[in-house]
Amino acid sequence: MPRRPMKQEKAKDFKKAIFRLFKELKSFKYLIFLGLALASLGSVLSIMAPNKLSNLIDKISEGLVINTTNIKTIAENVENSFNMDKVNEKMTYLLKLDINENTIKKVMSSNTITDLEKEEFTSFINNIDSNNPEEMINNLNNFSLETLKIILPDTYYNDTLVTTEDKKILIDLIINKDINKIPDNIYNVFFQDIVIDNVTITPIEQGQFMKIMANIDRNDTAMLYQKIDEMPDTIKNVIEPKFNVEGIKKIIIFLVILYLISALFNYIEAISMTIVSNSFARKLRSNISVKINKLPLKYFDKNQTGDVLSRITNDVDTIAQSMNQSFATLISAITLLVGTIIMMFYTNWIMACTAIGASIIGFAFMFKILSKSQKYFKERQKFLGKINSHIEEVYSGLNVIKVYNGIDEVNEKFDILNDKVYEANRKSQFLSGLMMPMMNFIGNFGYVAVCIVGALLTMNGYITFGVIVAFMTYVRLFTSPLSEIGQAMTSLQTTAAASERVFEFMDEEEMPNQELLTKKLDKKEVKGNIEFNNVEFTYDGNTLPTIKNFNVKVKAGEKIAIVGPTGAGKTTMVNLLMKFYEINKGDIKIDGVSTKELTRENIHDLFTMVLQDTWLFDGTIKENIVYNRHNVSDKKVEEVCKIVGLDHFIKTLPHGYNSLVNESDNISAGQRQLLTIARGMIENSPFLILDEATSNVDTRTEELVQKAMDKLTEGKTSFIIAHRLSTIKNADLILVMKDGNIIEQGNHEELMQKKGFYAELYNSQFEL
Repeated sequence: MPRRPMKQEKAKDFKKAIFRLFKELKSFKYLIFLGLALASLGSVLSIMAPNKLSNLIDKISEGLVINTTNIKTIAENVENSFNMDKVNEKMTYLLKLDINENTIKKVMSSNTITDLEKEEFTSFINNIDSNNPEEMINNLNNFSLETLKIILPDTYYNDTLVTTEDKKILIDLIINKDINKIPDNIYNVFFQDIVIDNVTITPIEQGQFMKIMANIDRNDTAMLYQKIDEMPDTIKNVIEPKFNVEGIKKIIIFLVILYLISALFNYIEAISMTIVSNSFARKLRSNISVKINKLPLKYFDKNQTGDVLSRITNDVDTIAQSMNQSFATLISAITLLVGTIIMMFYTNWIMACTAIGASIIGFAFMFKILSKSQKYFKERQKFLGKINSHIEEVYSGLNVIKVYNGIDEVNEKFDILNDKVYEANRKSQFLSGLMMPMMNFIGNFGYVAVCIVGALLTMNGYITFGVIVAFMTYVRLFTSPLSEIGQAMTSLQTTAAASERVFEFMDEEEMPNQELLTKKLDKKEVKGNIEFNNVEFTYDGNTLPTIKNFNVKVKAGEKIAIVGPTGAGKTTMVNLLMKFYEINKGDIKIDGVSTKELTRENIHDLFTMVLQDTWLFDGTIKENIVYNRHNVSDKKVEEVCKIVGLDHFIKTLPHGYNSLVNESDNISAGQRQLLTIARGMIENSPFLILDEATSNVDTRTEELVQKAMDKLTEGKTSFIIAHRLSTIKNADLILVMKDGNIIEQGNHEELMQKKGFYAELYNSQFEL
């Protein structure tokens, strides 16, 4: 049989249903608190991870690029030490001319200096202008080394020997601006030792750095990397790419511990919520099991069996599954969403606005699509229900449809419904199928926006590359909880609806409490007298009573037959006797004790019932016959089966009395009825109720069963309800009921002689 699709209902009062659910969960509050707390902590740890990941990326990036900070420090130091003011100041000192009478005489008397140069020297001395050092230096450049050795002799500067040759080079440096020709020892004049990262960089090394940097563009990263190997070892040591292994290791260990703790929290949270949901479901089922036994029969008269079963199974399972998935998910998603927003703004508000703005734009499109698709989902559910209802109807009445050649008509209706399901399903699936691409679009759009804005901020030095990586993670953390919150709220709606139905069942009015009933009849000592005194009973919702002013006295051991048309109250009278219903007025007494003073369990123990509706459970034939009875021998079972005529049939089965049987087995209705009769014969109770017990057997079997019934009723007070009046001719007393009251009573012969209602019923069986 096709199964109807489960309709996703909403609670009539969502707040009230959820409040009641939490109230029922009070006994699990510590586990729930643990689960929700761990879910929140797991989310907090997840939020902490991107910042640490950003630090890790920055540390790794530092190991992949040169140390621009140290390069800048060295360059600034070199530039400060070698700026033109300081160069000129030191040059003035180093190039201080030694011109006096002695030096002039030496130049003029020197044999190695030409006459032309002596004339130029004389002119230079006569025209020296101390206010024009550039002209003086240019003139000095025209003199030979021999002349310069006299007027610019070797001197010391800060314990550094500066030779005439060095001074000649300095003169050339000033004129041609070529720092590549500076002698190494001259650097000691301009620079001093500097310490960077505990590494001492000497003046000579600084000078070499200056020479290298003078020949490259600082913005040319590729050239800069190529020149690193040409730099002195000390400078190379402080600027070359270098991994901070200890720093990276610490961050990695921290992240691993963070993720392990987060996973542990999530694992414990999952176990906690699973324990809560399963334990609560078990508690609900146990309570429902107890509740069913306390509900009056009128509840089942007013409610369909399928609906009751749905509350016990589907609704309880829905509550358990939703609790397991929704509560912790909702809390963790809210924590993750709020925490992510806070961390994004804490890290960088511009990037935060970018990430949130990009995601919200995507979600706006997604919600627009969802609003359009909702009506198609409703149509799909509606038409699915109709087509399944049609299929169920067709299969249940397939024989009738074939007999009346109605195949074409039902196929035409099926095609119409099938087309509507197809169309609604196509539209709903198409629109819902856009969900995943939309989610991917939201995530990718957020990534793109973060990368573009992040790149601009990185270029301007506002953030590091690691912040971009962190925000790419934040985009995922921001979009994910929004979807989870939506799903959790939908699931909570379903949970509220299911819990509402379950609690409606749990709040149903129960049968009167029996705790104060202390009287008890022992079935071994019960004589078997029953008395109905002015009994009146009305079903809920009915205005007229079904049983009214019912009076009868039944003596022990009598066989009482109850006959009458449908709706006369025959079965109702038996249900009142079994205390399935509480009588409105009057009283029923068993051996002089009112049933109002006896518990239902005690009364049920006094009666054996064989009903028209047969019931077999999964088990062996023997287990079905001795149901809920202990210490019943195989011999006793075989004797009973021989009496009712089942022994031959059972022995034809593969395993005899140990053959498995259930409701779906290919056993005829008559054989099922015989099995239930055999089950009733095993029970040794003082009272026996047979409600149309032979209605499903053939005439020949009926005669066999009738003999078995006669033996079964020996020494017992028996109530036999029958429409087939030929089966109750040997009853001690026949009660003829009509409209809830006894209109005739007596044995078969007496009632036939009266030629009243009974005689009319009896004779109608033989009319053609």
